[in-house]
Amino acid sequence: MHSITRHAWLLGVLLVAAILLIVVGPLLVVRSAHDQAEQAAQRVIHTSEVKATVQSLMYDLRNRESATLAYAVGHDTTAIRERLEESRREIPLNLAKVKELTRDNPEQQVRVGQLEAMINQRGQISADILARPPGQAGEYQVEWLLDRNPLRVIGKQIADTEEALLAQRTAQAAVLDQRSDTVTWAAAAAQLLLLAGIALLLRWQLASRRSAEAAAARSSARAQAVLQTVREPVVLLDEQLRVAMHNPAFAEVFEVGDDAVGRDIAEIGGDTWATAEIRQRLGDVLARGRELWDHEVASGGRVLLVNARRMELPDGDGSVALVTANDVSAQKAAEQRVRELNRQLQGKVDQVTDVNRELEAFSYSVSHDLRAPLRHIGGFADKLGRHLGDRNDEKSLHYISVITTSARRMSRLIDDLLVYSRLGRSAMRLQPVDMQSVVDETRALLDANNANDHPGHRIEWRIQPLPILVGDENMLRQVWLNLLSNAVKYSARSEPSVVEVGYRRLDDGDYEFTVADNGVGFDMAYAGKLFGVFQRLHGVSEFEGTGIGLASVRRVLARHGGAIRAESAPGEGARFIFTLPAPGDSNQLDPTP
Repeated sequence: MHSITRHAWLLGVLLVAAILLIVVGPLLVVRSAHDQAEQAAQRVIHTSEVKATVQSLMYDLRNRESATLAYAVGHDTTAIRERLEESRREIPLNLAKVKELTRDNPEQQVRVGQLEAMINQRGQISADILARPPGQAGEYQVEWLLDRNPLRVIGKQIADTEEALLAQRTAQAAVLDQRSDTVTWAAAAAQLLLLAGIALLLRWQLASRRSAEAAAARSSARAQAVLQTVREPVVLLDEQLRVAMHNPAFAEVFEVGDDAVGRDIAEIGGDTWATAEIRQRLGDVLARGRELWDHEVASGGRVLLVNARRMELPDGDGSVALVTANDVSAQKAAEQRVRELNRQLQGKVDQVTDVNRELEAFSYSVSHDLRAPLRHIGGFADKLGRHLGDRNDEKSLHYISVITTSARRMSRLIDDLLVYSRLGRSAMRLQPVDMQSVVDETRALLDANNANDHPGHRIEWRIQPLPILVGDENMLRQVWLNLLSNAVKYSARSEPSVVEVGYRRLDDGDYEFTVADNGVGFDMAYAGKLFGVFQRLHGVSEFEGTGIGLASVRRVLARHGGAIRAESAPGEGARFIFTLPAPGDSNQLDPTP
């Protein structure tokens, strides 16, 4: 019944809207057409006024020039003077009026400007003739006025243009009048169709109402059938929390029969529904319209997940609470087991974290404590060489050189190990980082080192525009320094060295950077060793280094939530591709040491 009432109300609203559309719509369209026709008529009047003003202006110009020519041949009468005075007064007024009337037409404005220039030029010649005594004008001036008279041409162009506009605007006005008549007749026809449509709709509504009542009865029967087949326990409670209806699943779970209808819910299922809390919540659902979502009820060694909401009865006879109760005891047991496993896993993670911290502290302490003995070894080796002086033989010099070189290499290893340790221990300071500036500064440093260490060797840089992203600037600067210096170092035997830096955004929004060179490359079979500490694919005699740089790169990128990989082949250069997360993925960062 409620559905039928709402349907009838909606149909009435649609009919009123249709009536307003048919009655008011054509009225607005006719009024709009009338306004457009009136505007077209105003434009026709405007065009006629332009033509009349142009003709008056041309008359004044002819009047001025004919009086000037009469004066030039010796006629100086009162009538000529009056004609000259009239034209001197009227020409500026009519010219200004033409300019004002054609302000909406840029093409006409150009012609009016040309006309104004010619009027001023010929006016100056007329003034020169009138400045002399009658009959003493120069022959050239008189000939100029007689032979060079393009005023008629421009005036005719202006008039012809306005004539064309007049014809066009007159035709538009006629079309608009015809359109207004068409809309009026169309509105009348639409109104007749509306009346016929209303009659048909009323007839259809009576038939559909009878059909809807039959459909409602069938729908109720289907709903009852669905309720009986649902495997989830369902029960309907009235305002006194008595069972109004339940499905077989509810009867099976709570071990009740058909006699449960009309009984208080507290009498069913032991103490499941008897607690004050659950009765208060179900009462709020019925009295205040509150919904109950996933409320856990523990009873008899099992856990139920209860949901409830108020539902109006279709016959308008009050409201009931639709209650479902799922047995989630097995699920809760599994969740408890998962939580226990998570606690155990977190304990293992904490143990590994503590071990890593102890290892890093140990490496930092060892590296720091080794610096002083190494300085002593290097310093005393130098002193020993100076002390022996000329007594040094070739073998002694070799021994001293080996000691000094090894001490320096060990010092570099310790420095790199300290950097590696610091990258894992120091807190991250997140801020916007301009990758373009960082790369440019690193490039300038490497160019200066190359000019000092390898004079004449050229490095060709091919760097794409790079973005600004969020990260720790010092750590990211270390990444670029290690990757670009490796590219320069391993391509030093190529002339020129070519270093390419690329960038693109991935489909998921992450940043992907590429550093490629044309150096010696490496065998991909050993690529797994690249990013390990002290791992090298080339001997120290070929290329100097400590084998910590790429491990530091991987550590920095991992702390930023990124990753790195390499592609290469012997003699074909190398490509290092690393990714950094999009700005919205800051939760992937590891800001803590």
